[in-house]
Amino acid sequence: MNPSLATLICACGVAGLFYLGRDNTIRTSKALWIPVIWIWLVGSRPVSVWLGVSPTGGNVQLDGSPVDAAIFGILSVAAVGTLIRRNRRTRTLLAANWPILIYFFYCLLSVAWSYYPDVSFKRWIKAIGDVAMVLVIVTDRQPVAAFERLISRVGFLLLPASVLLIKYYGNLGRAYDPSGGLSNTGVTTNKNVLGVVLFVISLGTLWHVITLMRAKGQPKRRRHLLAHIVLLAFGIALLQMANSATSSACFLLGGGLMLATGLRAIRNRPGWVHALCLGIVLAGGLILLFGGESVATGALGRKSNFSGRTEIWAAVIPAVPNSIVGAGFESFWISPCVQNVWRGLVGWWHPEALNEAHDGYIEVYLNLGWIGVCLIALILISGYRLAVAAYRLNPPVGGLMLAYIVALAVYSITEAGFRALALSWIFLLLAVVSASGVVAGLFGGETRKVPTSRGGLEGGSAGDDELIPEGQTVFAARLGLPQFEITRANNIL
Repeated sequence: MNPSLATLICACGVAGLFYLGRDNTIRTSKALWIPVIWIWLVGSRPVSVWLGVSPTGGNVQLDGSPVDAAIFGILSVAAVGTLIRRNRRTRTLLAANWPILIYFFYCLLSVAWSYYPDVSFKRWIKAIGDVAMVLVIVTDRQPVAAFERLISRVGFLLLPASVLLIKYYGNLGRAYDPSGGLSNTGVTTNKNVLGVVLFVISLGTLWHVITLMRAKGQPKRRRHLLAHIVLLAFGIALLQMANSATSSACFLLGGGLMLATGLRAIRNRPGWVHALCLGIVLAGGLILLFGGESVATGALGRKSNFSGRTEIWAAVIPAVPNSIVGAGFESFWISPCVQNVWRGLVGWWHPEALNEAHDGYIEVYLNLGWIGVCLIALILISGYRLAVAAYRLNPPVGGLMLAYIVALAVYSITEAGFRALALSWIFLLLAVVSASGVVAGLFGGETRKVPTSRGGLEGGSAGDDELIPEGQTVFAARLGLPQFEITRANNIL
């Protein structure tokens, strides 16, 4: 097929998905487009790359692109302005997520001992933008609907566009990996980035499909269900095309955990969630500890050395300048320490192109030392506890957040999942903050706008910093929960 014709068909298909997924019975803030655009950029390529104006001279790692900096700066300012108008809910969520605040405060302190403090500080500012985007989503008047629309708007554009680039624009949609093989990258710059985009979007889409199947009386349900089944099919097909073993495995892990927590036997006994998660962690640990790693990695399409990752880990760990505090926030790979890494990777093709440890925990250790690793562990433990508490109050939403936290914690074993401006990190923060929102009572009061005989919409409305009044809830109408469960949860809160 001619690429121009394929582009036209793809554009019509994207427009069709947006039309099928449109839902006039809910009303989210227009500010939701701020994190949507942010994730479009983080989940694809910088604007400077798309426009062909990315810097080529000098040290790109240090200088960056002024075009990208300006765009991310504008989005960050817009997000902060939105949060100021929602100050009550923002303060509630920040207070509930103090481990995240402590982590970012320590990251700011680490700028002082980084090799390039100015570069490190700029990267810290961008990292704060990730938090601001998460808060814009969770402080929306209808946070569940905001999450659904985020997944839809991001997926409807990035996934079909990835198929188009891979199939018809090979110079953009494919690239050579470090081993010299050709890999499918889609709208991103490498297959691992494409993999995590597909993993987090497909997991959220799977949850949305399940909720739609349970919501028998929802208006235009079949139309919405068709759009999201198509999106899920795109995600699964692209995971196969991307050949990203970690992302595929984590999608199966998160999806399985989410489906398991939806079973009545576990829903009636929330304590079983701990046993389920512990069983998953122990199963993986036993395989690695007792010599089954070659079987497990072979099943994932990898060598027993995790496609060279163990060699990277062996080279980077001794190169850290200070094991307690690290090299400074996002500073290890721009420091002189990387020369020791290059010398340790004997026989590698262009080891100087390496810019991550392919392990989130080791990556944090390199930049922030053992203190940073402990703070990440604190975020994961706190997030897990919040997700379990949210599951007890609201099983559908809590189960999804639990799936994200567990799956992303596993994902970070073989990928740098805690880096700023990475979808894995953004969705981990989104899951933790959303779980705290459920526990704090910010979720569960969403009213659906129902068409009236006059052709208008009927339902409560609220200001930017007001909670939607309790009544006909999205959880009862969309997630298939009996109304008494919502009432009971509200009474608990």
